[in-house]
Amino acid sequence: MHRLWIVLILLPGFTIVTTRASGKETAISYAEDVVYGRVSGAGLLADIAYPHSKKSMPAIISVHGGRWQGGHKQDASAIDVRQWAELGFFAMSIDYRLVGASPVPACYQDLQCAIRFLHTYAKQYNIDTQRIFLIGQSAGGHLVSLAATLGDGPFKRTGGWQEASNDFCAAISVAANYELNTLSWGKIWTPASGDPVEARKLASPVNHVQKNMKPLLVIHSDDDQSVPIDNALLMVKRLKEADAPYTFHRDRAAGHMGITDQVIARSLEFIQQQTAAGDAHGPSTTSDE
Repeated sequence: MHRLWIVLILLPGFTIVTTRASGKETAISYAEDVVYGRVSGAGLLADIAYPHSKKSMPAIISVHGGRWQGGHKQDASAIDVRQWAELGFFAMSIDYRLVGASPVPACYQDLQCAIRFLHTYAKQYNIDTQRIFLIGQSAGGHLVSLAATLGDGPFKRTGGWQEASNDFCAAISVAANYELNTLSWGKIWTPASGDPVEARKLASPVNHVQKNMKPLLVIHSDDDQSVPIDNALLMVKRLKEADAPYTFHRDRAAGHMGITDQVIARSLEFIQQQTAAGDAHGPSTTSDE
């Protein structure tokens, strides 16, 4: 798909652009490095884009990969927020505190802050809070899966908007890790104090699967060399046992995939299914193992 981005006018913090794709013209607002929270005076930054519409819109928060120690909100592990705005979403791709500067669970607390930010500004941005979705790749997939299974957990709310809701509709997890103590790079998840093994148990989504968790899309490939398929299969096994709402897409030779066109297509299909399931008051479970 070929896109043409035309800058029309600069607003405080946002640029209004017109996109042309497949013969359709859409006006969207776009901004980089929007502050979605603050910790000790330092801003937590996100790129945001959304279409100009009088109708309430779904929202999606993208969480990049990088083993919690690298990556950023515009790399191949994150969505292109302008593309998703063109699809009708309020799209937000976040940076979060990395373990080299801020020990875990800071990265997870930042994701929770981003969700609360959307609820706080839902009216201003015309966001339908019943249709907030999360998408993450690798370490980012771990974080959104933890949000789907654990919620706040025992972690203190930081960054702002402490009284706001952190509810969302469903999460999309791409090439992610779900059990940390058996993962080769799981030891990177080490808090500043306390037992690191217990901390990794707490941070492993497999240990919090339950029937009433948020619906989860699991996308993984057999030849993933960063997160072996067995890690994902353990998560799917727990989801099945708990009769939890999930969809599993298993690839054979996609490697440690990023946010590819195929991932986007599957994500949009999942989002449509969850929206329909919400209207029917019941999420579905599917698998293509």
